[in-house]
Amino acid sequence: MLSRKRSSKSNTPFVPPFAQPPTTKLLKPTTAARNEPTTSSASPEPKSTPLLQSQSPIDKMVSLLADAGCTLINPAGPPCLPSDLYKFRQRLDGIFSRDSSLRSQFLKGFSDYISSTFNLRRVLLPCHQDGFGSIRRDSFVRLLLLVRSIQQDLLDMLLEKLPEYFDVDPGVSSCGFSSSSRVDEDVARLILNQLRWLDFLVNSEAFVEKLLQVLTICPHHLKKEIIGSLPEIIGDQNNTSVVNSLQQMLQEDSSIVVPVLDSFSNLNLDDLLQDQVIMIALSCIRTIDIEHIPYLLRFLLLSTNTSNSRRIISKIREQLKFVGASHTQVSQNSKLKGISVVHNTKASILDALRSSLRFKNILCLEILKELKSLDEAHKHKVIDIWLLILIFMNCETLQKSVEKLFKKKILDGCFQEHMFEQCIHGIKDLPKDFLTTFVSLAAYMLACKEQRVQEFGVHIYICLFEELCDAYSRQEVLGALLTHVGSGIHFEVSAALDAMVKLASKKSQELISLSSHINGILDYLEGFSVENLHKVYEVFIRLAVSDHSSSQPYGCSIANELLMILRKQINNSDLMYKKMGLIGTLKIVSYIADTNNSSLPPLSQRSNYEEAVELLKLSLDSCKQMSLPLILFYEELVLTLQSKTLHPVVMEWIGKQVVEFESVYLCDLDSGNLIDQDSSQGLEGELWMNLDGDISPICLNILPLVFSSIRLTSTLQVLPTKFILLSLVERSANQGSLGGIDALLGCPFHLPSSKLFSELSWQSLTVKQKQIAILSLYYASNWMRELLNVFSTQVVKECDIISQATKEEMIPKLLKRLRNLVFIECLLDNCLKQHPVLLPELCPHWELSPVIEFDHAGDLEKMNQLHKGSEGISQNKKRNRAKSSSPLANSNIEEKLRQPTIVDTWKKAGAIPSQETPKDDVLVTSSKNKQSESDENQADNSNVPLNIEISAPVKYLEAQRYKFRPLSFDCLTILTSVENNEGSCCADPSAEMLNLTDVLKEKEILSDILQAFQPMEISGCFFQGMQLIPSPGNMDYLYSGAYIFLVTVFDEAMNFSFTLASEVLLTLELLVTSIHMFLDVSLCENGKDACPEFSKEIVPFLCNKLGSYAQKLLTQKCDRDDVDRSLKTKGEMVQKILRIYLTNCQSTSDSLNELACSVLPQVSSSGTSVDDDNPTFPTLCPATMTVWYRVMHEENISTLNKLVKEIAVLEKPRGGAEVESLKSLLNKMLQSVNVFVSLISVCRNNDKVSVHAMAVKYGGKFIDSFLKVFDFLQAQFEMHKDLILNLIKELQKATRTIQTLCSEAKGSKQTAITCKIPATKRSMERFLFHVKGLLYATPSGCSFWMGNLKHKDLTGQIVSSQAYLDTQNDDINNDDAADPIVEDQTAE
Repeated sequence: MLSRKRSSKSNTPFVPPFAQPPTTKLLKPTTAARNEPTTSSASPEPKSTPLLQSQSPIDKMVSLLADAGCTLINPAGPPCLPSDLYKFRQRLDGIFSRDSSLRSQFLKGFSDYISSTFNLRRVLLPCHQDGFGSIRRDSFVRLLLLVRSIQQDLLDMLLEKLPEYFDVDPGVSSCGFSSSSRVDEDVARLILNQLRWLDFLVNSEAFVEKLLQVLTICPHHLKKEIIGSLPEIIGDQNNTSVVNSLQQMLQEDSSIVVPVLDSFSNLNLDDLLQDQVIMIALSCIRTIDIEHIPYLLRFLLLSTNTSNSRRIISKIREQLKFVGASHTQVSQNSKLKGISVVHNTKASILDALRSSLRFKNILCLEILKELKSLDEAHKHKVIDIWLLILIFMNCETLQKSVEKLFKKKILDGCFQEHMFEQCIHGIKDLPKDFLTTFVSLAAYMLACKEQRVQEFGVHIYICLFEELCDAYSRQEVLGALLTHVGSGIHFEVSAALDAMVKLASKKSQELISLSSHINGILDYLEGFSVENLHKVYEVFIRLAVSDHSSSQPYGCSIANELLMILRKQINNSDLMYKKMGLIGTLKIVSYIADTNNSSLPPLSQRSNYEEAVELLKLSLDSCKQMSLPLILFYEELVLTLQSKTLHPVVMEWIGKQVVEFESVYLCDLDSGNLIDQDSSQGLEGELWMNLDGDISPICLNILPLVFSSIRLTSTLQVLPTKFILLSLVERSANQGSLGGIDALLGCPFHLPSSKLFSELSWQSLTVKQKQIAILSLYYASNWMRELLNVFSTQVVKECDIISQATKEEMIPKLLKRLRNLVFIECLLDNCLKQHPVLLPELCPHWELSPVIEFDHAGDLEKMNQLHKGSEGISQNKKRNRAKSSSPLANSNIEEKLRQPTIVDTWKKAGAIPSQETPKDDVLVTSSKNKQSESDENQADNSNVPLNIEISAPVKYLEAQRYKFRPLSFDCLTILTSVENNEGSCCADPSAEMLNLTDVLKEKEILSDILQAFQPMEISGCFFQGMQLIPSPGNMDYLYSGAYIFLVTVFDEAMNFSFTLASEVLLTLELLVTSIHMFLDVSLCENGKDACPEFSKEIVPFLCNKLGSYAQKLLTQKCDRDDVDRSLKTKGEMVQKILRIYLTNCQSTSDSLNELACSVLPQVSSSGTSVDDDNPTFPTLCPATMTVWYRVMHEENISTLNKLVKEIAVLEKPRGGAEVESLKSLLNKMLQSVNVFVSLISVCRNNDKVSVHAMAVKYGGKFIDSFLKVFDFLQAQFEMHKDLILNLIKELQKATRTIQTLCSEAKGSKQTAITCKIPATKRSMERFLFHVKGLLYATPSGCSFWMGNLKHKDLTGQIVSSQAYLDTQNDDINNDDAADPIVEDQTAE
């Protein structure tokens, strides 16, 4: 070594191994000063061999390296490496392999050398290589790590040095520079760099173990970097230990999840380890911070394959709460620009999901399968909507599937509006492609026919407009809505306008600045229906009024332009534009004249009330010369009065318009007779249908007005609407009562004489006279329709405006008018059959029919041509006529034109078509005597009343039915009063209301009624599961068709009204009851089955479906407003529905067990809020809990009674063949007892007195029923000992709770409970002695003994008043399920 020492003046490029280091960077005095050789003149020669022997370990290490060709001490920088690194490593490896002492000396010297931070950094930094100038290569340490014999020792040495540099701040270096600019200052990171990508590891297991030990104590920043670098450091053979260690560290510190996931992603794991890391990642979803969620989702979704994709997706859906952030989170995670970290993270989560789903159809398909498999609403979450949105964006081929699934979930009630609000809430910078996707889905929903889907689409549009505040997004939303408005599809246009109305009511200020876009709606007015015109004008009126006082000019210009357009439309001669103007004008009046909008700024220089009156005057003046616009004006005014409370000034003007009603339409009577008997056009008139008799002071003057209407504008056309307006004015003036105009209900009608409707008299009339007669009947029919509509509102159950006596007086009159209406329309149809007339419209349908003014006789010939060929009746098909044989002597209208019965009206065509064509006409007269054919009766043909065939289809009247005034639903409710008013309707016995139950026993009538409710098509899928499918035409097929029709109505009602859906469900139950009645009647006839073709399988089939529909309704959330704001009404509905469900479900016992054990205990007893609904059964809440509790008790007792009857049949054992059936009965009894115990146990957590009272009451009843089977239990005790003992032990739990309830009730003097205690106590005492007798009489090996129970409350705490009792009975009173005590007794 000394011979290789070169002088300092040498010109050779060799650098001596002990060269003087730079003076600016001295090593530590303990090492550098001692180890440096001197080159001064004082010591020109090296020391002798003794000095060599005294060399330090560092000197020996340096000598070994120099011998191998490496210069460690390089004054020019890092160590200088030889050109052939491979030979260098091989030489060192050979030296150390041959001589272990040299290896030890080298390692000792290297360890001492790197004890200096400066030296350690020198060997960690990249080195220069001989022959390559300034090219930087691997570090000196990295080169040594590739020497096999010393690798493990060096690795341990470096890992042990690592903790010395944990305290170094990774953010700033010692010179004040950022660590990113001076990486070489961070020794820990330099050490870590040496461990990456080594060519081999001599002992990887030991190295990994050491590394993981150091990792557990590393600071947070270094730990994350080491974890992320693990795949670059370790080998594949140590993956198991690495995964286990990382799992443990992740459980201790969830903040390292990102590097852990990155490490898992880069490790080469086998299938078992891959499943393990996936489970680790899934367990972190709920524990990690929200900012780490995107990385976790990306890892999970990229790790999916065909075997685990479903499991991963399910876990993500279940555990990921993706519903936005609270205000606290937002404030705590805000950054410099005010952007919420939470909101940015939400966007990052979406980006992670989107990037992971892109081009991975397997994931998209599995998500769709997962969502399709969910059938309960509470299992769906907000993330489901986002997943479908992302699939829609990424996979064009699956867009149709996503749309259909969205639609299905909305119809099933799985996707609710609030879920979508949570979906997009807080995402301020929603990417434009997301907006496009949302708009596309909303557009699809608005194009669907289902109302529920349309409502959801409308909600999406509104949420997008509210959440996205930038102009571009809002213009896109409005543009999409305008596209729907211009589609020309009625339901789509209506839904889009609904969205516009809601936006105008919520965001009118924001819409005003975008009014130029909204004005495009006005281009489509000609194609809008009346309903949609209302919506259009409401949008513009809200915009005009809301910002009229704004500093911006938008509001003023909108208001002025709107008023100008409406004035032009009103004065237009075209009826279509006049219609638009009337609707718009009345809509403005309803808004500005509403007393609730008194704070609105005036639209003009006049006040809003004055402006409203002027608009009304303008509209009325423009309509006076035309009947149809005048009808529309009055109808719009009626709608306004029904929905708004107008200012007194406006109401005063409206009242003046109906003052002339009496002078125009009514005339006075003298003792019930006409004062003026003048005929019109030679037609004799008389009073018809006088319900008030001689005391009637007035009559409706129809005949004279019809005569005048032939030449002038008909005042009778506006009679119905003007009468409705009169009734509304009367209501507003008399607190809802119609007492001031009740004389109109019973007053007679001035119509053509009844003699004119006989055959010969009718044929002798002129065309004009026939026209007058027909129009008189037509106006009388519509007058009665409005009488029924108006006055029936006074007698409905919910109305308490008038007294009960007044109701009882009014109901018979309404029933008479209903019968009068049926008769008048039958007579009118017969007249139209003989003389077709084009009737004027009284209820204009602008979209359905052309505008017709009946003002000239030329239209009659058109109608004659229209009906040509349908009037002729073949002579050989003329039917026999019947004479009237009425014994009455008076000559009033009841003699000559007998009115039909209600049963006859059901057979009238158009309402209920008959299946069979009648062979003979049914005459109006009730006499069954046939008319004689003698010639002497032919002379009196002029006096024979006209025969009316009311069972035939009224096709002539039905052809113009759309022109009639419609009947409201309220007027049909008076039929429910028939039984209470039987015998008071009319003195005519042939016109009495019949009992519906008796009528339905007639097969022909029942068949006609069922035929009226048949759907357009009966799908074969409905009968899936039946062996014998009903045949068309049979009664079972008709029942099935009516059932399907009602199910369709039920499905529609479920979307918007719980009340209506409940009523339809009850109707379905009645239909099933009708089937039972029909089958019973069929079996009772001559003891034989009268309908052998009737499938008996249809009854249980329909019952099962009825149970499923009832369950579906019970899972439907019903709002308080949807049930008339009455908890009592809601409880009654729920009670009926629950009974239907439990009675018709597949297994009543199983359903009761599920409800009693799982569902009912979840209900809290605090309060009566209907909002605290059960997630499975929203109809089960504290407000309805008592209803559920009572019904379940009653149904459980009913189930037990059925079992008692079955046991009575099988009471005697009949051999081994009956063992299983007996055991099955005992198991059913045990299930019923379990239900009973669960219901009684509810009292422990429910403090309602009503619940406790029901528990005591029904507890005694249940025990009484149970005692009926004790003889059977005694007979079967030896064979089924364990099962019977279990029955008794389970029942003991309930009896003990009942005992506690009785004690507490007596102490607190709760009379609602105490009145039921004696009967229940007697039942429990009987039960006690029956058990005693059972155990003593049977050789069971069991003993029986009694003890005193401790006095405990419902919570199980001993009451202090009886704490002194002997403790020997502690075991007796234990509530443990294994305690064999039965109430006061024990069976061991």
